[in-house]
Amino acid sequence: MCLAIPGEIVSVRQDRPVAEVDVTGVRRAVDIGLLDGQGLAPGDWVLIHVGFAMSKIDEAEARATLELLQGLGDAYRDEIDALRESGIG
Repeated sequence: MCLAIPGEIVSVRQDRPVAEVDVTGVRRAVDIGLLDGQGLAPGDWVLIHVGFAMSKIDEAEARATLELLQGLGDAYRDEIDALRESGIG
């Protein structure tokens, strides 16, 4: 199962469309090119799927989604493990 997971932007690179994003303590570089022009900044939340930020979401939606996903058990843990092992340089 592949899930889209909310993450909070920690920093945005200036040289290319990549942001460091925190997902429940796991930090990874995520491609934000699909959200070009949305003025993403630290503190913003994005929905991440396979290393790409797919949409900008508000914090309340992000937290509610994380709570729901955590209730999925193994599928959620598998997705977090995959995120932990992945990365965009």
